[in-house]
Amino acid sequence: MIVEGQRSLTKEQKQAVGLLSIGTMLEYFDLMLYVHMAVLLNELFFPKTDPFTASLLSALAFCSSYILRPFAALIFGYIGDNIGRKATVVITTFLMSFSCIVMANLPTYSQIGITAAWIVTLCRIIQGMSSMGEVVGAELYLTEMIKPPLRYSAVSSMTVAATVGVTVALGVAFVVTSFGINWRMAFWFGAAIALIGSIARTSLRETAEFVDAKKRISDMLKAVNLPPDKNVAYFQKINKRHVIAYFLIECTGPLWFCIAYIYCGNLLKTKFGFTPEEVISQNFIVGSVELLSAIFLMLLVSRIHPLKILAVRITIFAMFALFIPTMLDSATTPFELLMFQLFIAVIAPTGFPARALFFIRFPVLNRFTCTSLVFAISRACMYVVSSFGLVFLTNKYGHTGILILVVPIIIGYIYGIISFKDSNSSGFNLELVKEKLG
Repeated sequence: MIVEGQRSLTKEQKQAVGLLSIGTMLEYFDLMLYVHMAVLLNELFFPKTDPFTASLLSALAFCSSYILRPFAALIFGYIGDNIGRKATVVITTFLMSFSCIVMANLPTYSQIGITAAWIVTLCRIIQGMSSMGEVVGAELYLTEMIKPPLRYSAVSSMTVAATVGVTVALGVAFVVTSFGINWRMAFWFGAAIALIGSIARTSLRETAEFVDAKKRISDMLKAVNLPPDKNVAYFQKINKRHVIAYFLIECTGPLWFCIAYIYCGNLLKTKFGFTPEEVISQNFIVGSVELLSAIFLMLLVSRIHPLKILAVRITIFAMFALFIPTMLDSATTPFELLMFQLFIAVIAPTGFPARALFFIRFPVLNRFTCTSLVFAISRACMYVVSSFGLVFLTNKYGHTGILILVVPIIIGYIYGIISFKDSNSSGFNLELVKEKLG
């Protein structure tokens, strides 16, 4: 059980959770809208090719959202650690709104040729960069604003909000494709709500932990006649083992997403003859169940330590992981494949709901840069590896090729959990600052 601590949220904390949840939901709605409508939109913005090449183009459109995330992590990390957490969550929402406006007005491939494909890819890159600052910024803001055990459930609510956004995107994609509604209306809707969310977030206040750390550093710099705006990131020591452990843990999510939604979505089309509308409909069911699972874990983590929850999930998943090829080979109906999708979406382990615990292990004055960079690199690497790896490995080895990705991911995840199990928080290291200042 979790040690007693903060048991209720203040009015300001509730307001922050509400504003950040809404903003995160809108960001992920906009980010994932294209992903879940890709079976339709890729045919509009990319040239028609054979199925294998089409899979590669689909993977490219998907991965383009994550390739430059490490670059975004450096930009928003600098803003978050030097200007403040609040600034990042406002800027990122504006960027998401802008990209949606462009996509809502973009001519198709038949109208302007390959230029359409390049502009779509650029918009996806902007969306990926925007969501990078969004997800880490919102979670860090609540990590520093709320004490345990409510900290864990509050930060986890951001993942729930993101899952709501993904599920709503799936629902909108289903309605648009099923009832013949103009798909551009969905992107106009996404742009409008993102703009409203960014304006609402300007009312947030900066976190006390960040402000306090900056003030104490500034006072000590003045005491030794150094400029108060001096870069002080080197004052805080980063545990390299924590960096590696956090990277390995965050590598899991992209693989499970690609298997449950992208790979299984292609199977529904090629093996069972599903139309794009039917694929979106089944994925919507998966997303809805995944949302219910996330809500359950968010409530559970206020009573059970997050690392215990992660340990149980990896234990259950590891017992069945080696049977993944058998599960897929034996899936003779869409319902059986749906059961497999639900297994991956609900049971497969990720960093949720323990991210607040991971964040607090990094020093406050470079917490944003460090955690966002690790998160971004893990996402960029694994979405590329998962998207293209699943195409090539399963093309050569069948469903068994999935294990080539799954097994090392499980091993790395277990190492990550063990590394964080007995480690301590790494907040503002006053003694280290004094030592470096002499």
